[in-house]
Amino acid sequence: MVGLKQGIAALACLLAAGLSANAQDKVFGIELNDAADVNGNCRLTYVANNGTGTVLQKTSYDIFTFDSDGKVLQSLVFQFGSFPSGKTKVVQFDLAGQPCAKISRLLINDISECSVDGNASTICLDALRTTTRTSISFGL
Repeated sequence: MVGLKQGIAALACLLAAGLSANAQDKVFGIELNDAADVNGNCRLTYVANNGTGTVLQKTSYDIFTFDSDGKVLQSLVFQFGSFPSGKTKVVQFDLAGQPCAKISRLLINDISECSVDGNASTICLDALRTTTRTSISFGL
């Protein structure tokens, strides 16, 4: 009987791992890939991938920038637009009058707009996973 219980427990663990792996596969990933000063503005380059399995008709985020003291610098809306399932996009945003060295953190505060099949959706935030390749902290 002990062998059967251990086998069932092992099978349950494998199934749970498979389910969580599948859940992790349904991700809208945004990587802050680069931050470079261009003509006095900080140009942020993002690589975004829609791995949700869902076509996102409109995708935009409410973002706040912070300085090195943790004070809010400005509020912005980054629009990624229409996003087919499985698509990867590179998108750049220029922060007018902001040098990159002044920015310590980018906070995704909320979704500004997210629609699926013509209806508002929370998938843009629920499936969001952020990473950064810069010294600027980036995330929720």
